[in-house]
Parts: sequence; C-alpha cells; structure tokens
Amino acid sequence: MIPKGTLIIVGGHEDKGEIIGENLIIHKKKKSQTRFEILGKLISKIPRVHHAIEIIASASSIPGEMEQLYINSYKQVGFTHVGFIKAENKKDTHNPASIKRIKSAHAVFFTGGHQTKLIDLLDNTPLLKTIRNKYFSDKHFIVGGTSAGAMVMPETIITGGLIRDALYKGDIKIAKGFDLIKNIIVDTHFIKRGRFARLAHAVTLHPTCLGIGLGEDTALIISEGNIAECIGSGMNILIDGSDIKKTNVKVAKGSTPIVVENLKVSIIAEGSCYLLKERKFTIKKEPQK
Repeated sequence: MIPKGTLIIVGGHEDKGEIIGENLIIHKKKKSQTRFEILGKLISKIPRVHHAIEIIASASSIPGEMEQLYINSYKQVGFTHVGFIKAENKKDTHNPASIKRIKSAHAVFFTGGHQTKLIDLLDNTPLLKTIRNKYFSDKHFIVGGTSAGAMVMPETIITGGLIRDALYKGDIKIAKGFDLIKNIIVDTHFIKRGRFARLAHAVTLHPTCLGIGLGEDTALIISEGNIAECIGSGMNILIDGSDIKKTNVKVAKGSTPIVVENLKVSIIAEGSCYLLKERKFTIKKEPQK
C-alpha cells in the first residue's frame, strides 16, 4: 500500500565544533537546522488555518523534562497547537482521548531516546494503529521522528549492537519496527558516532533493505513511501546491498570476521532527491553555497 502521508526522519542534533575522539572536529559551512525548523518548514505548506502537532516522548528516559522544551520550540517555528501525548505504559496507548487527539492532529513527532522502549510500548496498540491508519490515508498527515524516533519507522530496525574493529556474528540486534515504510533500515547520529560498519552489517543481513545513515541536523522527507528529499546542514549515507557478490555473513561463527563484497555507497545532501524503491539518485536542485 502506498502511503498518502509524509514521513520525516531526522538524524539527531549536534553542537558545532564538537570534538570526537582525539583529533576529529566537525566544522559546518551551513547553518544547522533543528528538527523543529525542518518539520515547521514542511507543515507550513499545508493549507490549514491551524496546525496541530502531537509529540510522543516515550523513547526518552526524561519525557517530563522535555515537554516544555519541545512545546516552546515548536511554537517558535509556527505551530499554533502543540501537545504531548502520554504513552508511558500499555494502558496509556489504549486511552480513547489520546487516540482522538491523533485523529485530529496534522503531525505526530517521536522524540529520541531508545528505540526498543518505543517498540515495547507501542507495538500492536490502538495508538500506533491509529497513527498508521492516518499516515496511509491522509495526504496532509505527517509522521516525524528524530534519533530513536526515526529509527523505529521502518519494518526492519536496528535495536542495538557492538561497534568493533571488525564485524562478527551476533554483534547487531535487529527487530520489527513500526512498519510505516518497508525495505529500508535507518541509523542515526551516523557520522558523529561512527556507525557505518553497524549499518553495513544490517544491510548485509537484509540485502533487500536500503541502509540510510542519517547525519545530524539532517533529514529525509519521504513522500509516497518512495521519494526521499534531503534537507539540512549535513549529509546522509546510503548503503545498497542489492548487488552483493560474496559474503560469509550466514556462515561466519565465533572469531571469524564477516566480509562482504560489492556494497554500494552513495552520499546525498540538501538539494538532492533519491527514489528508494528504484535505488535511483537524482539532483532536485542546486544546493545553496
């Protein structure tokens, strides 16, 4: 089924000039865009007098402390109605009042935290089913997420794993996600946290899925479940395993490292567009200098 709504996945947020390790310092030529600005730009195009957004912070360990921050930040970029939906246990996810609010919202946004917490709370619940139904049926509806909130969107997701000097069997944990989009696997904070090997491992195990490594302050706006436009100040890395030739990923055991031949890598940044199903890279517009 082709969704009528729009999906926004954001890689997270970083500070300028943050030191990583001993020598690597990230410098930016472009001004950072926060998740609030990214979502605000998109929803402002929707022809409605009032834009209502509901925020779900279940993945965070401190959802209460985040509430006012998010409400104030979204209001600064033009949202007239901002609310938090409580989803801290299974009972909350069956709350008729929360389900009614989702049905009236123009956007739902999932904050960061840990993706397994989101899945454990929301999987197969009336709240998530309502979000999915609206996403697939309402062309003006937006579902967004940052960090863990972005990673849970696909059918197949990374829930954790080790990052070592080589890849080994059992180093990565895969689970079922929200299933808002199929045949992609998303990883976030991708550049800053050195997660290339982790995503490559996931794609090697699931070669029909396109790996999407989201840079921080960077997002993909996905329409029709296929057309992915990159916006933000950073870059996104795409890992394509559809033409893998040789790999021992199915048979490697113990201390035998995993090898893989012919993974294809693409880099997209603001101004570019990628067709996820066709694995076709196109330039939508020239990026601003």
